[in-house]
Amino acid sequence: MDDLTTAATRAQSDSATTARAAVDSLPWLAAALEDDREHGRFDAWGRSTVIDENIGAPVISRALFDELHRRAGIAAQWPVGNAGLLHCYGYLLSLVETPYGLKRERWVTPALAEACALAPDAFLPWLEGATLLHRAGAAASGILHSASLSGTATVDGRHTRVGVTREQGPAALVYAVAAVSETTPLLITMFPVADAGVVLTEFASTPRLRWNAV
Repeated sequence: MDDLTTAATRAQSDSATTARAAVDSLPWLAAALEDDREHGRFDAWGRSTVIDENIGAPVISRALFDELHRRAGIAAQWPVGNAGLLHCYGYLLSLVETPYGLKRERWVTPALAEACALAPDAFLPWLEGATLLHRAGAAASGILHSASLSGTATVDGRHTRVGVTREQGPAALVYAVAAVSETTPLLITMFPVADAGVVLTEFASTPRLRWNAV
């Protein structure tokens, strides 16, 4: 964890050289980005902005945004990029406080994993084997496509879907949005929520793109 914090601190500097050094300082991260790119895993994810809707500010620097997309082999124009890349790896290197804490907490603390009925360390990014994006994508897809506890909405002609692991109380939430002119929602994000019932009610009553989806 100390290495991750050190890299995240370094990545706050809006410099291409520093952003590259921050990623290189975490060998498991550099390897994960390469592996995910080679296996086309980013294709399952939609588009997201790094401007957090709760604070109205970017959660990572532009230099880090560019470096992550360069390594992932994805063309992107700040501040909108690949949701999987940003919500998994970008959030790991964010030190920006939001009303819900640091973005990386979903991956490095056990709440989300346990809400998915997985081992507490299931989403630790430095585990050997499958990358964080691979593990998160598999869990998110499973929840989204098998959950009886879900909701759908159409926003400006785009299909959106939310799935949760419990009807009430603490749960894991998954959100997906279809690209323009497409019908199949692409993954946007997953995170733990304190009360799934409240989230589902609000989702149904106020159709809009949410959780930084674009």
